[in-house]
Amino acid sequence: MLSLKKNIRQSIVGWCYQACGDLWSIDRLCEVTRELGCDAVEIVPFEDWGTLKKHGISCVLAPNGMPGAPFVKGLNNKAYHGQVIECMTKAIQDTAAAGFPNVIAFTGYKWRDAEDPTSGEISRDECIENCVQGLKQLAGLAERSKVTICLEHLNTRDGSHPMKGHPGYQGDDIDLVAQIIRNVESPRVKMLFDVYHVQIMHGDLMRRLDEHIDIIGHVHVAGNPGRNELDDEQEINFPPIMRKLYKLGYQGYVGQEFIPTRDAYQGLKEAVLLCDV
Repeated sequence: MLSLKKNIRQSIVGWCYQACGDLWSIDRLCEVTRELGCDAVEIVPFEDWGTLKKHGISCVLAPNGMPGAPFVKGLNNKAYHGQVIECMTKAIQDTAAAGFPNVIAFTGYKWRDAEDPTSGEISRDECIENCVQGLKQLAGLAERSKVTICLEHLNTRDGSHPMKGHPGYQGDDIDLVAQIIRNVESPRVKMLFDVYHVQIMHGDLMRRLDEHIDIIGHVHVAGNPGRNELDDEQEINFPPIMRKLYKLGYQGYVGQEFIPTRDAYQGLKEAVLLCDV
């Protein structure tokens, strides 16, 4: 087992090793997590949580329960509020029952029919209003359950792969996402700050952390370009970012969410050590 400083708590995002290449079973994912000195995974299906418990591993960011690609139909669209709120209500309840801390949330795609770009666009103001209204419906339950809803900012510039970027996603402006969260005014509604996505859409990562640290509930990392390993083939300098988070008093997890292109174990070990400042 790696001996880590753990000034930054790290977690391993399951889909990168399961849905994207079927590299490891859920048991192997838990074993690797332990071997690398970590105690948490993310975005693991609810039905696998019993296995996590068996290994003493937490799921520190739960899925929102939406079928299919969960970021397509979101809170920005009143047409999907019923389904999204029902799924997220169950996700919050299941997460609380398991003793896990966070559930992911998304604005959704900007089209009125989320899967049809010709159906017309939802305006920025309507997006904010609808997301705030939906999150306020969920915030009371989240507060009572001691579960934090983490609304994710995603990039829309990379259309090369369904998990490297999300053209059409409405929450591609971090200031839009921040405004939604601040308008909800709940300590249990926060931002998922994904360093990879923020770098693509905005850059200026240190300043963005300063601006939004009070509403950041979770952090993801991956190398850019490509959403691959945190190595010298990409442009983000991760150790200073981790030191910045530590200096700012960030207490949440940093999730390793990159798509491996070489030996998965070795790449993940390198990434965990790089972020262990």
